[in-house]
Amino acid sequence: MAHWQDGRAVLRVGADPTEIPLEVAASYGARTRGLLGRDGIDGAMLLTPAASVHTFRMRFAIDVAYLDREFGVLAVVTMAPGRLGLPRLRSRHVLESAAGAMAGWGLRAGTTVEVDVAGRLTP
Repeated sequence: MAHWQDGRAVLRVGADPTEIPLEVAASYGARTRGLLGRDGIDGAMLLTPAASVHTFRMRFAIDVAYLDREFGVLAVVTMAPGRLGLPRLRSRHVLESAAGAMAGWGLRAGTTVEVDVAGRLTP
């Protein structure tokens, strides 16, 4: 996908056809705001471009998946509020969800995810 825009999409993990609601945060403002001020999230949020995140002023713990440019999962970590995540060198995108959600989706290092934005698939 050449140009990302803020909005809604669908996330698929590996070969599982289950559609997970996804919010895309591509603008500086949307990436900066992220999940701040929320009490939770239904589905996931994709921050793009991004190589690291923080959970300062967050109200809940989150799962964070670092993705390479082909949407391969480099690492998955759970972060409590008030933490600073270290940048991942090959990371181009970051997925965030409620803590524990990614394990339920089968998302782990080595998995590839697919993002469907209005019928346009990635990678």
